Formats: sequence, C-alpha cells, structure tokens
Amino acid sequence: MKGPLFYSKILLFGEYGIIKDSKGLSIPYNFYNGALKMTTTPTDKTIKSNESLKRYATYLGTISTDLVLFDLKTLHEDIDAGMYFDSSIPQGYGVGSSGALVAALYDKYAQDKITVLENLTREKLLKLKTIFSEMESFFHGKSSGLDPLNSYLSIPILINSKDNIEATGIPSQKSDGKGAVFLIDSGIVGETAPMVQIFMENMKQEGFRNMIKDQFIKHTDACVDDFLKGDVKSLFKNTKQLSKVVLNNFKPMIPQQFHDLWKKGLDTNDYYLKLCGSGGGGYILGFTEDFEKAKQALHGQKLEVVYNF
Repeated sequence: MKGPLFYSKILLFGEYGIIKDSKGLSIPYNFYNGALKMTTTPTDKTIKSNESLKRYATYLGTISTDLVLFDLKTLHEDIDAGMYFDSSIPQGYGVGSSGALVAALYDKYAQDKITVLENLTREKLLKLKTIFSEMESFFHGKSSGLDPLNSYLSIPILINSKDNIEATGIPSQKSDGKGAVFLIDSGIVGETAPMVQIFMENMKQEGFRNMIKDQFIKHTDACVDDFLKGDVKSLFKNTKQLSKVVLNNFKPMIPQQFHDLWKKGLDTNDYYLKLCGSGGGGYILGFTEDFEKAKQALHGQKLEVVYNF
C-alpha cells in the first residue's frame, strides 16, 4: 500500500497576522512531500512513525462525529499492520510537516469527505478548514487548519479573513527572472507552540496590539495584494516595511545569529527577510529583486529558491 503524495506548504504572508484577521497567502511547495505507506521490514524510523500514528489515531477518535466521521476500525487495523507516514518534509521548519500528515489521513479515512474535484464553495473550504484545525490541534495546541488545507488541495489559498478564504491563482513564475522568493535554512528546529505563546503574551500589551493593527497587518495585507496583482515594485516596498516591523517587534522569533543578517538586508536592499511560519528556527523567507546579489550577500547560508519574479 502506498497512498497519494501530500506536499509541504509555504505561508508567504500572514504568519501571526492571520490569528488577528490579516490577509494571508499560502502556496504549495512541491519540493517536500509525504505519503502513508505499509512496511513489512520495520526500521527505527518507521517504528517511530507508526507509534506516533497510534497515539494520533486515539486522538482522532475523540473528535466530534458531528464534525467529521472517520473509519477508525480500518485506521487502527492498518496501523497494527505496520502503516507509517513516509515524509521528506522537515519537522519544525514552518513548511507544514503535520499538515501533510493530517491531509493524508483525512483523505484515506474520513467518510463523506469533501474532495478536490468538487466545486469548492467558500462553505466547503471553511468546513474543511474547521475539520483540519481540529485534527491538527493535536500537534500544536492551536491550529488554523490552513497547512493541511493547502496540502490537501495543493492549490494556493488566499485568506481574506478568518471566515473568508478562497482558492486563488498566483502570477506564473518567470523562469528567467532575476528576482526570487527563497528559503534560508537556519539549521535550528523551531517549535510552534512556545512562539505562539510569546505572541499571545505580547498581545496583552496595548502598544503591541496597536503595532499589529497599524503596521504589521497593514503591510501584510498590502504584500498579499501586490503579490497577487504581480506588482513587484510595490511588493518589495511593502516587504521591506514588513521586514522592518518584524525585526523591531518579533525579536524572540528570529534566531539570534540572523538579527544582523536581517538588518543587513534592510540596510543594503539586497534582500529582505521575513518569518516563515512561527519562527524560532526552521526556515526564514527571503525576497530579492536580484537573486545573484542576494546569494553573494548571504554567502555561507543554505538557500533554496521557491518562486522566480
């Protein structure tokens, strides 16, 4: 048995903001993927995955059947027979490792499931998001459900607000474009829950709340609009502002050794950095109008191009 592949995702814009109703834009990232598989020759890796699936299956049994009904009997039988999740998606990197697992299990074991082939009305997208939010909260304590939604549908998703999401198209890439969105590997595993907790603590302060509303969300929304319209000039202007706001207000989410590199990008305009997911490690997202220049400026860092302008 080998299930279909589910891909990683990148939230280009909207980290933290979407908790407070900013816009967001999430795109599939096909470089990494995962699939459910069976094994008859267990290894340490498959045993570990199988054991965590066992714990997760128990949790799925606690989700209200009014929301989603799983074929738990078959799920437990498959796990007992050695099923595991074979994934190349790095964990704690902000690219949706748990999201792909959630999508794979919903796809295989949910009854009366909403499929990609249907006319995906806003109601259906929201229903899926609610189901996935509940399923993924096992891993993070609180989940928006967006990562699994992206992985399950494998199409870009535009978040207008909490209750208003839609499938969207993004401007096609220019294969010969000089500009790029890229990932930097921080070399550190990040954990979502503690980072979200810091954010929630900060939200108790009026000054921080105002900054989120007047600066962070304003620039995030503008970046989403610019990206979808293909207005590269305005996009880089707003990304620079967003990068600045994050450096000034989200220090704990930026690994210490990247503080100077972050500032260097703002000073030279060779590249701008932003959080990829909740931060604290994992990947950092970079935006540049000239990738060769950025590569030289970030010499020694591991870079992966996600999208070309």
